[in-house]
Amino acid sequence: MSLIKRYIFWTYQRGSFHYDVMVTLILLFLFVSPRFIDFKAKPVPEVPLRASEVLVKEQGSTATEARFVYEIPVGELHGAAGDAAIRSAILNVVEPIAGSVTLESYTAVSDSKGHVTAYDAAIRRENP
Repeated sequence: MSLIKRYIFWTYQRGSFHYDVMVTLILLFLFVSPRFIDFKAKPVPEVPLRASEVLVKEQGSTATEARFVYEIPVGELHGAAGDAAIRSAILNVVEPIAGSVTLESYTAVSDSKGHVTAYDAAIRRENP
């Protein structure tokens, strides 16, 4: 009984036989228990953007300007076709969020089947 009490309250000095036994038991529990106990731990799946969401990634900033990449779903562009129409539609989506900006370039983002799902728009905003 005394031995169990000393194990529970961790009263042994470091480097002693009983201390090493306790550490070994803890390590065994940590490394062996996931094989036998289902913790239901799974990685979080990558959640795709909803049609009304815009993803913003900072590309770099200086004292006079800020650069961002906005990922805009195709549904937000309301069927725009052609370079000028796509540029205009991108600005219509970004300007209410970021204010007065300049669209430097855009690139299509495709899914695994080759369908365009979004556009990455490189945006520059002048700092006041």
